[in-house]
Amino acid sequence: MSNSQHPRALSVERWVSDSTRLLAVVLCLPLVDGVFVALVLGGALDSLVGILEVGLLVFGGSAMVAVVLAEMDGSPRRSVGTILAIGAVVIPVAGLQAALAPTIESAIDMAVFERFAALVILAVAAATASAKIAEYLPSPALIIGLGFLATVSPSEATLTIQADPTLVARAMAAASVGVGFGVALAATRPWLQEVVELDRFRFGSAVALGVLAVSIAGMLPSDAPVALLVLGMTALLAFDPARDASEQAEPAFDISPSEEEMADVAGTEPTPLSDGGGSPDSNAESTESTTGLRPGQDRPPWL
Repeated sequence: MSNSQHPRALSVERWVSDSTRLLAVVLCLPLVDGVFVALVLGGALDSLVGILEVGLLVFGGSAMVAVVLAEMDGSPRRSVGTILAIGAVVIPVAGLQAALAPTIESAIDMAVFERFAALVILAVAAATASAKIAEYLPSPALIIGLGFLATVSPSEATLTIQADPTLVARAMAAASVGVGFGVALAATRPWLQEVVELDRFRFGSAVALGVLAVSIAGMLPSDAPVALLVLGMTALLAFDPARDASEQAEPAFDISPSEEEMADVAGTEPTPLSDGGGSPDSNAESTESTTGLRPGQDRPPWL
């Protein structure tokens, strides 16, 4: 079972068990289930704030944080190389989907589809917060498929690819932000594992995703960095340096049995140390016979 206990990571792990493949699937999941396309069509990348929000919350979300900190093994340098290799695939694919977005946009009613895009993000947020809730929610791909069927207008569709270079650059920038966030996590993983509470970050990220969905639906100003502020507060609350200090300050308990305990196990009375009346050899033999200890042993062999 996944060490991270993240609902989305656990669902992916049913098909993927290796940590590297698990991270690759988590990073590529927004591209596969249609969440990223919905965000592009919903106008989430129209500003620098939106690019940062999509990069940190969608590509570099709490699922990626959980996998990097709780699942990956090996040195930080090796983990950084793994994330960069995955990013070399994720970033171009994000640009390709953004290049196809204007063609898709010409065939659908964007005013209605934006509501479905917000609904998709809310479903991802709910699945991030609780695996139990996710069992009763439709998958993001199903929501996007229903939204496309409800808003499609084949008569207005154009079959030519209308790539917008600015939109492609923004999409690749958002994916790069997520990959860069993963690289930073991998480089500082030994320290972050000791001071970050993953469950706090997961719940806070779910709230930030919910705020992003509300922003896409037009209920919040699109240029206000509310989701980023929520994510920053989440990172601050999840940071717990006292957690590492308490682990280092734990006292070391001496679990070696006392002379009276060893005597009780042996069923004899404790033998006092000789105060000079007997020879060292006789004292050693007496100790061995009463406690079961041989010279050089600090506890009986059955302990």
